[in-house]
Amino acid sequence: MELPLVVGVDGSDGSLLAVDWAVDEAARHGLPLRLVHGSLWERYEGLTPSAGPGRPTGQVMADHIVASAAERAGRRNPDVKVSTDVLPDDGADALLHAGNNATAVITGAQGRSELQGLLLGSVGLAVAARAHCPVIVVRGDQAGLAGSHERILLGAGDSDTSEEAARFALREAEARGCRLEVIRAWRSPAHETAGTAALAGEPGREREEQARAELDALLREAVAEHPGVRVRRTTVEGPARKVLVHRSAAADLVILGARRRQGHFGLQLGRVAHTLLHHAGCPVAVVPQRV
Repeated sequence: MELPLVVGVDGSDGSLLAVDWAVDEAARHGLPLRLVHGSLWERYEGLTPSAGPGRPTGQVMADHIVASAAERAGRRNPDVKVSTDVLPDDGADALLHAGNNATAVITGAQGRSELQGLLLGSVGLAVAARAHCPVIVVRGDQAGLAGSHERILLGAGDSDTSEEAARFALREAEARGCRLEVIRAWRSPAHETAGTAALAGEPGREREEQARAELDALLREAVAEHPGVRVRRTTVEGPARKVLVHRSAAADLVILGARRRQGHFGLQLGRVAHTLLHHAGCPVAVVPQRV
């Protein structure tokens, strides 16, 4: 049985955009949608029924949030199967729990309780850093949200972080029928000047060739599994986070791998992922590497 796409909903504009994006994504992949809201209303209102005939205010609000989101999803695509859940937990922990049985978790860039001006809310950041399944933070301009660029990006890191991300990216490009651009950024040693680089046998060119070889090795198996996908391999000199943020303005989705580090709780986000989650011009998918 296919695991659902889980979407965090809290009634905010960001979560409603995430619902719209997730409905389209579920339709592409033929997956059900599970709308999840984390609510701690029982902790504050108590477990005993209210004296009056009505339900507790917190429960009414939580039920209204998921019902409204489900209605919105049904209007967008009535063929997508939708279920709803109100979990007795805060937003991040509710989504992390739901993500244990999900194809992916999808969140908005900001939630109802986030401070004005934050680039990425605390819930989205916590889930992207700790979930055991892919997490997609829905952000960006209208063109990227609508998928009108017909192009997705994969930021290719080391093989121990990017193999699962490469497979995810190929599946996504195939489902969308769009082009996949895989970018590997490389850097010359900081101490080299143009003159010393030339005297040393052009180490910059060697770095670029190494980056191309690593890119080919990373993609070999994944590309073979999806031969119909148009793949463009690109090596670029410069900081990966700046290169990917710049190119995300003309993409519908940017995908990154995540490394599990021993001795740390959950998944840790590197500088590239952290920057993209805050500044990308389109939705961002963080894909954990399986142990």
